[in-house]
Amino acid sequence: MTNPVEHAQEAVHHEAHQASDNKGMKRIAVLVSCLAAILALIQVGEKHAQNEYLTSHISLTNDWAFYQAKNLRSVVRGSEAALLETLGSTTDPTLAKKIQDAKDYVARMRDEPATGEGMKQIAEKAKERTTIRDHALHDYHAFEYAASAVEIAIVLASVSALTAVPAMAIGAGTIGIGAGVFAFGVALHLW
Repeated sequence: MTNPVEHAQEAVHHEAHQASDNKGMKRIAVLVSCLAAILALIQVGEKHAQNEYLTSHISLTNDWAFYQAKNLRSVVRGSEAALLETLGSTTDPTLAKKIQDAKDYVARMRDEPATGEGMKQIAEKAKERTTIRDHALHDYHAFEYAASAVEIAIVLASVSALTAVPAMAIGAGTIGIGAGVFAFGVALHLW
């Protein structure tokens, strides 16, 4: 028979070892939960950037379509003025008025600061929206990279739980925190 004291010591040692394993598993579970929360927040930023990009792109497309329509009307009316001038009878007041009206229309299509709907103003607005759109696309890609890094960190933490390799859990935490800080910087437009 075995000595009851030795048996008790073995039982205590076994329970202590299992308790430390459970403690490690709990820490990894908390790590995975924190990484999942970070991932969720990053994905919110990612969707916001994606929506901002799409909204800006649609507005930009509308601006340039409006610009092209104004340009077409301007070219048609400019051609009308040039054609009327070639008729040679510019002394006719009706013809002179039509020519002047066409030239005024062309000028108004090109630059209309009162309403902000001249080609010059539309082009300026479109250039501003281009900058906003491009920045939103940059943010979207940055959030995608951060989300991918957190997903990799979650996988590493899960593997660490299965293999009991603490270095993987430390690496997972480091990658997750780094990705979270990077995404936070993107959200604050620090880079």
